[in-house]
Amino acid sequence: MNKKWAPFILIAILGAAVLIIKSFKGNNKNEPKPKVTNNDKKDPSAEVNRDRGFDRRISFIEYSKHAKCRMDCRHISQAEVEEIMRDGKINYNKSDLQNARCPRYALEGNTRDDQHVRIVFAQCNESTTVVTVIDLDTEFKCSCPGDDNKYQNRN
Repeated sequence: MNKKWAPFILIAILGAAVLIIKSFKGNNKNEPKPKVTNNDKKDPSAEVNRDRGFDRRISFIEYSKHAKCRMDCRHISQAEVEEIMRDGKINYNKSDLQNARCPRYALEGNTRDDQHVRIVFAQCNESTTVVTVIDLDTEFKCSCPGDDNKYQNRN
């Protein structure tokens, strides 16, 4: 055999090996894929660790009687509260993350009708409760349950 042909034979053998390997890999395409179902009923609170920061999902939201009264008095809708919950900025100076019952987050932002508000959320394990709703620019005269001079909602 002539040494001139050795590189061509080597290239032909490598090419054949590549074709054989590709054909074996191509055969795996016909294997059935595992079925994926969405029938697993998991606890939604297990998806996000609610002990690590503020959970902005509105599916856990509840409203205290005091918050509902403040919202009515200050003309702030549930949709606006949910918008602030999703997009508002946390004011850590007004928040109480070490609260004995549940961490309280004070979120601030502007509503659709341009009210500058602070909304306090108490994030417990099972729910996030709206504690109070404050308009930071306009002082409204509200008489809601629990109002007294000790807890004035001012800046």
